[in-house]
Amino acid sequence: MPAIAEDESQKISKIIPCALCGCGNFKPALKCEGFYFVRCKKCGLVQRNPQPAKEEIITRYSSIYGGDYLSYEINNEKSFLTLQQLALKDAGFTAFEKSLPENTRKVLDIGCATGAMLEHLRTNGWQVTGVEISPCAQYAQKERNLDVRNIPLEENNFPAKSFDAVLASHLIEHLNDPKTFLLEVHRILKDGGKLFITTPNISGFQAKLFGGKWRSAIFDHLYLFSIRTLKQLLKAAGFKTQICRTWGGLASGMAPMWLKKPADYFAKKLNYGDVMILRAGIS
Repeated sequence: MPAIAEDESQKISKIIPCALCGCGNFKPALKCEGFYFVRCKKCGLVQRNPQPAKEEIITRYSSIYGGDYLSYEINNEKSFLTLQQLALKDAGFTAFEKSLPENTRKVLDIGCATGAMLEHLRTNGWQVTGVEISPCAQYAQKERNLDVRNIPLEENNFPAKSFDAVLASHLIEHLNDPKTFLLEVHRILKDGGKLFITTPNISGFQAKLFGGKWRSAIFDHLYLFSIRTLKQLLKAAGFKTQICRTWGGLASGMAPMWLKKPADYFAKKLNYGDVMILRAGIS
């Protein structure tokens, strides 16, 4: 995501309790350039505190910054799609897909950007719907003829038990209230449905190595989950984690290939990678 500094749209902020356990006691976690993350003393969840208000975040993504985001997503959508396909495969999406009748299975991609993944899934026999609050929604609607809703998930009022699969790739770390988000996903998933959620992994090798200079410790991320805290949050929302996979030992350009290859291999093998995907079902 394009790197930007704090601006006028982020002036409204407030102190909030821990999104996982409700505790109000925090200690410093990561000091970044111009802002910081704190860690809950009770459960260990890392979050921005104070946080910008939800309305300010929506304004941020739907305004000028949203236009920059659209260009960023268009320029990178092929590589992003490939990475997302590989992650979904690791999380058992292919086998799950084959277990469902073609052309009746329904998927919701929340934070679907330009709709590249939805377009791919449509060709594989899925009925597809997206949610995207940035100008990427209009692009997906016009250029790909996709049903993409340009309002936050909770405002769509989807009927209960609507979807066989819900995808949320690099989204939950941007949300003010991730638990309410997961509760809504739980409500709209069919019995036997699956949630596939991808997010940076603060318990990974790169986060521990770089601290406040970690590439995912950015201003637009409100939460930085570890495998443990994300599993706990999923459980609190009524989900059971079924599969957890990570990848990414060293980023491209960070090290010579002779070092990057083994670092990537062992990070994935030991579940110590920079990014994680979890598949969860209704418990």
